[in-house]
Amino acid sequence: MKKNGMLGKGGFALACALLVAAGCEELDDRVEEHVREDAVVPLAEVAQILSTVPLGTAQLAEVAGAVSASVANGYDEEYTMRDLFADPGAGVGDSRPEGRRAAPTRAAEDTPLRDLLAAAVAEHFATRSGTADPEEYIASLSSSDIQIYWPYAADWDGRTPPVITYDPLDGGDRNIGWTPEGDKVFVDESVAQERPVWVVNRNEDACYKTLEMLRREDPDWGSGGEIVVSGGRKATCARSGAAQGVQTRSPSELRTLVLRSFKAARNYDSWFAGGAEFFVKCGAVEDFTATTEAELALYNPTVTDFMIVVRRKQVGLSLPFNAVLVSEWSSMLDQVAFMVIEDDGGSQTTWKCSAVVKYNSKAYGFEVAIPLNSRDDVVWRGQLSRRYIEKYSGRTGRFGDVDLVLELI
Repeated sequence: MKKNGMLGKGGFALACALLVAAGCEELDDRVEEHVREDAVVPLAEVAQILSTVPLGTAQLAEVAGAVSASVANGYDEEYTMRDLFADPGAGVGDSRPEGRRAAPTRAAEDTPLRDLLAAAVAEHFATRSGTADPEEYIASLSSSDIQIYWPYAADWDGRTPPVITYDPLDGGDRNIGWTPEGDKVFVDESVAQERPVWVVNRNEDACYKTLEMLRREDPDWGSGGEIVVSGGRKATCARSGAAQGVQTRSPSELRTLVLRSFKAARNYDSWFAGGAEFFVKCGAVEDFTATTEAELALYNPTVTDFMIVVRRKQVGLSLPFNAVLVSEWSSMLDQVAFMVIEDDGGSQTTWKCSAVVKYNSKAYGFEVAIPLNSRDDVVWRGQLSRRYIEKYSGRTGRFGDVDLVLELI
């Protein structure tokens, strides 16, 4: 899972820093200074209150529909409290203009889950003197990053109510949960695979655009699946929202680097935290012909940066994507920067490196600071040369804990 990771405006610095095996000067690894404060609303308390809600068929269908909509938008199996209160039945990504609204999951006369949850909150605090005001509690909950995560929701039989638990935030794989009858039980991932389990945890991917969302914004990303990508127009930085260094050539001169498929070999986090969110980043300087420092300042690279969500049941499966990494691979491009990160949150820090770009045997040096999050897992980073890509085009390559098929077409 991930949070608070933005590339900002440093696309040029990022690509240039990664174009060479750089000499790295400093890595800020003071983890104790980047520990994220606990949420105002405790996860355990929310789970306990939610377990007292009398869930009917309509409420179960509402959550199932929202989770299904999130998955269709490329996100994990999740239903945020923001949507639960503001737009019942909406999945992550539905509220964006390019999103696809979820199909109605309940009749108009059915009581939405938010009303039953609000009533349960009021009852919870009615028995506790001197505690938080229920309305303030609901306001905090609806504006928080808390959500219902439903692993293996696609296997639901349409009627069985869930055991409700929460992320203990200790990295463990076992925790207490509450059955519909109010009994306490221990829950692990094997239980979630056998019967419905709702995990109250934190949403850490809604602020990012998935590859699926990018495809809807820009047809040049292709439609994915088994469909062949025809030459893309640009590479887009999903985090910064900027497309840089776009140049025009005749179609006959273009070659396109495509990520055909992606396979994760393992999960990175506790199952309570959900699946893995990988960021694939590729930086390229195209038609680099600068001979002076002044000319160098005119160049901007293309930087592709997008998120791939791998749900837990998809680990070990080859997922077809056919996503454009470099839309205009010219004869002057000898290598690109390539990085795969499993974003794990924390505070933003920097990785300070020096880099060099060469043209006609002349070296141009840069001092850059690459933004990272303090708890990110770097799956793989380095250079991909033209020679490597042409030799292994269309073949599976292992990059750390992921298998990728890259093809130059």
